[in-house]
Amino acid sequence: MTTPATPGTTRQDAPELLRAPAADVLDTTELGRFVRHVEAARGESFADYRELHRWSITRPEEFWTSVRDFFRVRFAGPEHAVLPDHGMPGARWFPGATLNYARHALHGAGVDDSTPALIAYSQTRDRVELSRAELRDRVGRARAGLRRLGVGRGDRVAAYLPNIPETVVAFLATASLGAVWASCAPEFGARSVVDRFAQIEPAVLLTVPGYRYGDKHVDRRATVAEIRAALPTLRTVVCVPYGSGTVPDTLGWDELLAEPGSADTDPVPFDHPLYVLFSSGTTGRPKAIVHGHGGILLEHLKNHALSWDLTPGDRMVWFTTTAWMMWNALVSGLLVGACPVLLDGNPLYPDLDAQWRIAAETEATLLGASPGYLMACRRAGLNPGRAHDLAALRQIGAAGSPLPPEGYRWVHEQFGDRVLLNVGSGGTDVCSGIVQGGPWQPVRAGEISGPALGVAAAAFDADGREVVGELGELVITVPMPSMPVGFWGDTDGSRYRAAYFDTYPGVWRHGDWARFAETGSCVIAGRSDATLNRGGVRLGTAEFYRVVEEIPEVADSLVVHLEDAAGGNGELLLFVVPASGEGLGAELHERIVRELRGALSPRHVPDAVIAVAAVPRNRTGKKLELPVKRILLGADIADVLGPDTLADPTALDAFLALAAERRNP
Repeated sequence: MTTPATPGTTRQDAPELLRAPAADVLDTTELGRFVRHVEAARGESFADYRELHRWSITRPEEFWTSVRDFFRVRFAGPEHAVLPDHGMPGARWFPGATLNYARHALHGAGVDDSTPALIAYSQTRDRVELSRAELRDRVGRARAGLRRLGVGRGDRVAAYLPNIPETVVAFLATASLGAVWASCAPEFGARSVVDRFAQIEPAVLLTVPGYRYGDKHVDRRATVAEIRAALPTLRTVVCVPYGSGTVPDTLGWDELLAEPGSADTDPVPFDHPLYVLFSSGTTGRPKAIVHGHGGILLEHLKNHALSWDLTPGDRMVWFTTTAWMMWNALVSGLLVGACPVLLDGNPLYPDLDAQWRIAAETEATLLGASPGYLMACRRAGLNPGRAHDLAALRQIGAAGSPLPPEGYRWVHEQFGDRVLLNVGSGGTDVCSGIVQGGPWQPVRAGEISGPALGVAAAAFDADGREVVGELGELVITVPMPSMPVGFWGDTDGSRYRAAYFDTYPGVWRHGDWARFAETGSCVIAGRSDATLNRGGVRLGTAEFYRVVEEIPEVADSLVVHLEDAAGGNGELLLFVVPASGEGLGAELHERIVRELRGALSPRHVPDAVIAVAAVPRNRTGKKLELPVKRILLGADIADVLGPDTLADPTALDAFLALAAERRNP
């Protein structure tokens, strides 16, 4: 039975159940092993995932201690209470405890030394594979080399490197010393890199002279020169041989690794900085978000084993660049004994099927993909479930933007119940998922299965009341260990508090617009600062896209609402990329209007539907709704977007032209 549409909601049937948890889930998964551990150690019992999740957020000290014990995390130092104060911001976990993330990445899972630790595919050079023993040897050598350069606890090491084994080696060596890591992908231009690295004042920079992207060579030596000139704190630049040429006046990678060294690790406090991640820079200067050793270690152990079901010897494929938190998550596969598969270059080269072929060749157990990639495969008529031997595959992860119901159905059609589609949403801020799926949760078309273990996620209305069945601000009401240590340089914590805690004191506001169902599942409806608000009725942009982009003649879309300063309805503008590549005809226009009116409500019919050649997205694939809105309202592009934010530099051209027309009608 169909529910009538009401203003501010979508008209929809009950979500289609695509996959129920397997009957033997507690006997065949890492989550099941954890549940049995908790039952034996603490006398707890759980009838289903919701009971387990409730325990994880109502008794966080017991849950996170159980995570520590289950994964045999070794603390040193005079450990005190697990979480002395639940207040946010400022909650501190395991005060007094010392540890090192790199120790567990290199030694933690008890995997045989001959087991592959890293497999790397690149369009710049041949396939590379390192065993666990080879990885430890190279990390020990890099650690010794960094120490010769004077790098010690608290020093910053910055990397302008692609997703290659040398990057992982340098990161783990840096972490082993208690130094602080930060990375940017080499496709970023000089100003974008300096906007990030200048905040942390690095002592060492690692770089490549260039790389290949598909069949195109990219020379970065001039860019590296600009970056060096703008970072006066640099003492040494290390050149990793990659692509053609070399960077002058640098220490060679082979020189850095010339002397053998032990892969020892220096214990540091639980909240000692491990790395700095940077926000996308779409709303101002990128935030320098500091994550600590202990918080990332516990969160990624929990996430990778209990949600992604990774075990020793598994293979994990997830295309990412070193500028996205998914790179950090990918490397953390080492913590559970899994082998990260590193991909560098054009992810669609030589064709759309490339990632599926690599997953088959590496016998991947987890394949991560952007929703945009999955939908592109569906539109192209690919049949990876039949075209490739993916017998080892147990999960497909999807993150970065909402996946429409049709994407869920396509994955299920390809793989059936054998493969779990695990759609999640989280971010750089917590370096993990906030809501996602897992082996003990059902999969329903178009919905994320629910909050992750240890994450007290909910939706709040404007007055700070929890709402169910309605759109609200995504919040976290209980501390989690991977919340940032702080922002770099934010000595009084004011920027950190303003970013997450000003709206609801004591409660983390994530900045997404979400709707939770009674079942616990949820829909992420876009960024809350880009939410449509017409006459007091709010609608998430993602729900808009679910309607528009299912029309076959529409390849992509973007919607913005320009508020009326006088309090009127304002303007609702819908931009579409016609699949034909031609203009927007009357027939397609009428169909778009008809579908929106029927699926949402009459007030959500746009004031104008405008054809554009491309939708602006950042480098992780997110639509840039708020920057487009600000440009159309008259803001200068330099005040809206950092350089190199756009995946396609030409995608803003049509919007800049429209903004100029609006200023000078």
